[in-house]
Amino acid sequence: MSAPDHIIVGSGINALVCAAMMGGKGAKVLLLERNDRIGGCMRTEEITAPGFIHDVMATTFVLFITSPAFAALGSDLARHGLEFCHTGTPTGVLRPDGSHAVLTTDRAVNVAALNAIAPGEGDRHADDVGGIERNAGLLFGLLGGALWSYPTAKLLAGDAWRRGPRNLAAFLGDALVPARGWLESTYQSETVRALWAPWVLHAGLGPEDAFSSQIAKVIAFALEAAGAPIVKGGAKNLLAAFEALIRERGGEIRTGADVASIIQSGGRATGVRLASGETITAGKSVICSVTPTQLYGRLLGADAPKADVEATRNYRYGKGNFQIHYALDKPPAWRGEGLDKVALLHLTPGLDGVSKACNEAARGMLPEVPTICVGQPHALDPSRCPPGKAILWLQLPEAPRHIKGDAAGTLQAPADGRWTEALREAYADRVEAILASHIDGFKDSVIARRAYSPADLEAMNINLVGGDPYGGSSTIDQAFLWRPFKSSRNHQTGIKGLYHIGASTHPGAGLGGGSGFLLAGRL
Repeated sequence: MSAPDHIIVGSGINALVCAAMMGGKGAKVLLLERNDRIGGCMRTEEITAPGFIHDVMATTFVLFITSPAFAALGSDLARHGLEFCHTGTPTGVLRPDGSHAVLTTDRAVNVAALNAIAPGEGDRHADDVGGIERNAGLLFGLLGGALWSYPTAKLLAGDAWRRGPRNLAAFLGDALVPARGWLESTYQSETVRALWAPWVLHAGLGPEDAFSSQIAKVIAFALEAAGAPIVKGGAKNLLAAFEALIRERGGEIRTGADVASIIQSGGRATGVRLASGETITAGKSVICSVTPTQLYGRLLGADAPKADVEATRNYRYGKGNFQIHYALDKPPAWRGEGLDKVALLHLTPGLDGVSKACNEAARGMLPEVPTICVGQPHALDPSRCPPGKAILWLQLPEAPRHIKGDAAGTLQAPADGRWTEALREAYADRVEAILASHIDGFKDSVIARRAYSPADLEAMNINLVGGDPYGGSSTIDQAFLWRPFKSSRNHQTGIKGLYHIGASTHPGAGLGGGSGFLLAGRL
């Protein structure tokens, strides 16, 4: 490749979308990844036993298949081998007493099932997801659009005209209600509350955080409408399709290319310097899919605008994630009807249990009863493991980044607060005991287990600060107009020709590729 028009630092979903979109418009793009493979949080390996294919971190792609990026790129990615696997039961919840609920992709079935749990619960569910449908234009325009833009201003003005300014303000105020307030005022069944309470964790929020109710409703709508698909054969096949498409469109991808600094000239970003000493010039822009810590610390260093350096010091990262993967000799025998085909099953005592574990992790404590999200990839994609076997993907969204103690009082926190291998395995044992209490003969079926602490996740991807997969706390003060900073304006920085995308920027975390799509459209 001759000198590229655009250099992209990083190779997560936003970087890949951005590179593919701009390449489709004739731009010459060079994507640089410091690791030995592309993908960011998308990583597929045989980490337990031969023939058992695990997505180590991200695995569910509902946000991608419902995104504008997929609408633009999906057919071309399919041409390069991308396929998704689905189930009609995307999520469910199982509580310690055995009570459970399952959500399907059929609203009428969901209404009947939730009404059977408690009269009226299904009807209230229909009203909640129906409200998302009725307000989809405004909601998804704000959740996924460029906020500082004429189209967004026009969207808000038009909605204010239709509703009236006061009614628009009331709608936006309702959107700020915490999930606890919504669930306790809307649903009487603890099981139905438990179905939705854990989902706010997957947006980097807690049930007492402002806006968490709206996020939970949006997730409920998306799961019911599009399910919880995974990539056939593993997320690595999505990466292979992206790589083939980017190269087909004239782009270049280099792995093992650690960008050490951004080069500036005349107040403009003109290229990058690699850790090897090599310099690469960009004709038009440098685009960084990194955290603010990386961008305004390591990459810009002394050349970073002072205001952004100060804002970075005040930028907050959220709770860490903890992952566990199992290779099983047989599919799990759940103590609950209809749970064997659920894509993502939460194990939790309920709303109060989620709140308690979330609060413990935020205070640096190992949760006594963590919220456990259990993925069953084999139920959607049998190619992930040998015939008759099974794999489990466990995510615990409430893990402390810095450990101060153990809420159960049985595990010793390291003096320096850092995760150790011994503590990781001891905490995984706590999780396994909960899991085994819900599955007949579970321990005898285990072929192998592999756990990853927040520190392990950060070691694989430096953008996961303290194991936070959401690029920073997603509370309302660090979202929308104020992500990553109060002064942020779309994906611009204080340096000409330098742009910032990724989970730390609007529209935030997840596999939708939103920031990469928005910036590509602009450039």
